[in-house]
Amino acid sequence: MSSLRMPQSFARRLGVETGDAAFRHELLEEQAASLGRMGSKAQAALERLRDHQGEGRAEVLKAAADAVWCFFVQREVLGLRDRAAVIAQYDIPREVLARLGAR
Repeated sequence: MSSLRMPQSFARRLGVETGDAAFRHELLEEQAASLGRMGSKAQAALERLRDHQGEGRAEVLKAAADAVWCFFVQREVLGLRDRAAVIAQYDIPREVLARLGAR
């Protein structure tokens, strides 16, 4: 027994999602979720850095720089290359940017 499939020209005209469109939609959702998770991790690490003074600050600074670096890489993979807005929005301190080699 064979199944019938709607011609692709009709599917596009009627707005029926094809497998390719559904896959692209799911991929975009996962990219956005991944970027959101990395942003949350960076924000949490930066908050820990702001709250931490004294002994052990070097480790907290390294963790914050690592989290921010991962967030920057994730953004670049997705084609989002403007760091200035992110630096301002997350209020990334100069000491973190210096560890990343950013200016």
